[in-house]
Amino acid sequence: MPLALFFYAFLSSVALSIVPHEPIIIWYGSVIGVWATAVIATLGTVAAGVGDHRAFVPVLSPLATKPVPAQGPVAWMRRRFTSAPFAILAVSGLTPLPFYPFKIAAFTERYPLGRYLAALALGRLPRYLLLAWLGAVVRIPAWILIALFLVLLTPSLRLLWKRQSAR
Repeated sequence: MPLALFFYAFLSSVALSIVPHEPIIIWYGSVIGVWATAVIATLGTVAAGVGDHRAFVPVLSPLATKPVPAQGPVAWMRRRFTSAPFAILAVSGLTPLPFYPFKIAAFTERYPLGRYLAALALGRLPRYLLLAWLGAVVRIPAWILIALFLVLLTPSLRLLWKRQSAR
């Protein structure tokens, strides 16, 4: 069962994943315990981070050499990210803020792998601890977790459906 959690955490963290991790982490927290759940899920997320970093840095880093307008959302985000990349990655991994824009910024700016993984782990471990703790302390019925999973999956499915219908 812990191996399944590791692989699910990997799958839900790799690239631009479409599957939510929250309901699964909550459920595992009630089954294998808070610390085991959080550590295993963090390891799966870090493993996904290694693959993402190695795959996307060579593809995205050439974008850093292209001129960026002095104004606009790209310039604003680039300035913010380069001012405190570790803190931004860690905080966005901890909070419900979208992580992917900062992940892309890290790869574009060639943020070092070791620091990227450390920020990823520092942000995700406390998040996973909180989710697993919720599952261990509050007995949430399986049907609610399934419903939550489906609700969180809906935006991804909608996006996939729009792509399919556009073809």
